[in-house]
Amino acid sequence: MSEAHLRHRQTEGPRDLQYPPLPEALVVGTYDNHTHLEISDGGPDGQLDYHEHLDRASSVGVRGVVQVGTDLETSRWSADVASVEPRVLAAVALHPNEAPRYDAEGTLDAALAEIDELAGRPRVRAIGETGLDFFRTGADGRDAQFRSFEAHIEIAKRHNLALQIHDRDAHAEVIETLRRVGAPERTVFHCFSGDAEMAKLCTDNGWYLSFAGTVTFKNAGGLRDALSVIPRSRILIETDAPYLTPDPLRGRPNAPYLIPYTLRAMAAHLETDVSMLAAQVTSTTEEVYGRWDAEPVTAPDGPFADLA
Repeated sequence: MSEAHLRHRQTEGPRDLQYPPLPEALVVGTYDNHTHLEISDGGPDGQLDYHEHLDRASSVGVRGVVQVGTDLETSRWSADVASVEPRVLAAVALHPNEAPRYDAEGTLDAALAEIDELAGRPRVRAIGETGLDFFRTGADGRDAQFRSFEAHIEIAKRHNLALQIHDRDAHAEVIETLRRVGAPERTVFHCFSGDAEMAKLCTDNGWYLSFAGTVTFKNAGGLRDALSVIPRSRILIETDAPYLTPDPLRGRPNAPYLIPYTLRAMAAHLETDVSMLAAQVTSTTEEVYGRWDAEPVTAPDGPFADLA
């Protein structure tokens, strides 16, 4: 588990660590475009490996996931799993909270070079999550965050991959950087957290907004306002599992098989049919990341060879 995600989990309050039961299956399937299956967050009777996560997801109409790296270890893991599992595509990157750590160790350039190398693998379809996070990183780490973010943007453009943005307490700076450096053709704001004005600005620039379980929270009226003002063709959906579990299951670990809760809440807010929204999100997700149904490549040698 990356240091960033370990810190995230340590700051959470008490949780029921049992995974929730399966929801009613979707009639029209869709994708979870941002999850962290390497983090096993269940209690003693609730541990799930990635096979079980994917089997549960398949059973309720979640057709595939984008497994997202946050440091070198999890990026390697994500790329390796995608190479042997047809329901998984990978995103690789150094999380913005990780960039100062690599920089302090004097290894940031080498780490970015390895991300660039991983980006060339056929089922790596995105660079992410990268961006800026001024919530957990102080001013002394911001130069490293900017340097890392700009390097990731260039890697995404060089490999013609989507870019997944992590943006926390840094809306203006993220947008300024994307405009100054030049955003990749397919740029996704993971777990969008802005308001309606920011949502409109993003979609005016051709960027995509991915909504997580937070859009279901009672105090998230601003997120639902943002959802209302953007074109349906710019909407994606995610879990950010095991975090951001949708209502009414907050406090329990999240997983890709819980996507139906968020999708149904979004459809209700938009006053549209769940299957129509699922079909639109599915089409948009494949537009951003490509199709999942290509054959996986040969299983890798080395420490991840047992993934198959």
